[in-house]
Amino acid sequence: MTRKVKLSFTQILNMNVGFFGIQYSFGLQQSAVNPIYDFLGASPHEIPLLNLAGPMTGLIVQPIIGAMSDKTWSPKWGRRKPYFLVGALLCSLALFIYPFSSSLWMAAGLLWILDAGNNTAMEPYRAFIADTLDEEQQPLGFQMQSFFTGLGQTLANLSLFIFPMIFVGMTGKLPTWVFASFFLGAVMSIGTIWWSMRKTEEVPPTEEEIEKMKAEPLNVLSPFKDIISAIGGMPKVMWQLAAVYLFQWYALFCYWQNSSKSVALSVWGATPADNPEAYGEAVSWTGLVNGWYNIVTFLTAFLLVRFAKKHGAKMVHFACLLLAAAGFLAFPHIANKTMLFVAITGFGIGWASMMGIPYLMVVNDIPKERYGVYMGVINMMIVIPMIFQNLSFGYILKNYLGNDPRQAITFAGVLLIISALLTLRIRTSKAQG
Repeated sequence: MTRKVKLSFTQILNMNVGFFGIQYSFGLQQSAVNPIYDFLGASPHEIPLLNLAGPMTGLIVQPIIGAMSDKTWSPKWGRRKPYFLVGALLCSLALFIYPFSSSLWMAAGLLWILDAGNNTAMEPYRAFIADTLDEEQQPLGFQMQSFFTGLGQTLANLSLFIFPMIFVGMTGKLPTWVFASFFLGAVMSIGTIWWSMRKTEEVPPTEEEIEKMKAEPLNVLSPFKDIISAIGGMPKVMWQLAAVYLFQWYALFCYWQNSSKSVALSVWGATPADNPEAYGEAVSWTGLVNGWYNIVTFLTAFLLVRFAKKHGAKMVHFACLLLAAAGFLAFPHIANKTMLFVAITGFGIGWASMMGIPYLMVVNDIPKERYGVYMGVINMMIVIPMIFQNLSFGYILKNYLGNDPRQAITFAGVLLIISALLTLRIRTSKAQG
């Protein structure tokens, strides 16, 4: 059996730097892509369908990449690193081209490529932590990813506030600041992945694992067989987590799709159609607000490790979801733009938990030789609610919520309360419970 070596804090930080670039890209997707759709003339009820790229590529790409990486090993390139590199290159290419989008469908098509790259790079990162760190250091490893999630998305959101002050005017159909934000993302994506690949050695598979790889070589059908087998033998705790994720991730997509328009109405009394200039100010301010919740995320990520060890991962996630729900319920009723930072702080703490704590609930119930495929299955549990949201929420928003983005945020808050209550049903392992 290959013994895992204890890593220093700096080594764990270096191995996760690549997550920073991935999350900068996701930050742009959350805060910049929907305003770009608005600038290109999308109607409110079209936005959910235009966001199908993220969950669909996550559903398809992550479990397949996870299954493939479980059966990959090269003494030179490693097990997970080849997938980091390919994903980062795809992501950088899409980010560079994205600002040149001249139509809704060009922007939507590039989003599919961008998401495919992000998912190819991100899925092996979860398995990379489980491969490399022992049970004692895994909480720090997963929450280090939460830290870099907050830091990367903070930079992305701050670019939406700062760059419009520097890069003024329009270039083609889009504001010039879009080019600056996305070009920076292209550099960050490949640069940070390269850093982590250079600084971190992968733990070689055991002789038994190598023999198993030789006996069951990777082919076109093997990832699909592995995914079906993994779902069929999925631990009970993962089914319980799936119920939490159904409401949690549906809620988050409601927020990300509607936050800028909610702020525009509650603070500026404007919509993209009737006052594009005021809406542009709202987009910039929402970028700053979302940047703040990501600052809260990276400030609280390591603190949650201590709470999880003392009180259990389940109770920490329950409390964090309630704080996020309270923030969402208050958010659409705030007319003072500065007070939005207070409301969104709860979501920042919740986001810190969402990015790391749930993995602690399940990692000890997953066979170590199947870390990759099961991390992909967990991502399926994330993206299926997103797909459901993209297909259903346009109808709900139009027919039950009056096409009012403020009502969409309130709806998200209610869903987070339900997900918090479902968290209490999870029966975790003794090691992380």
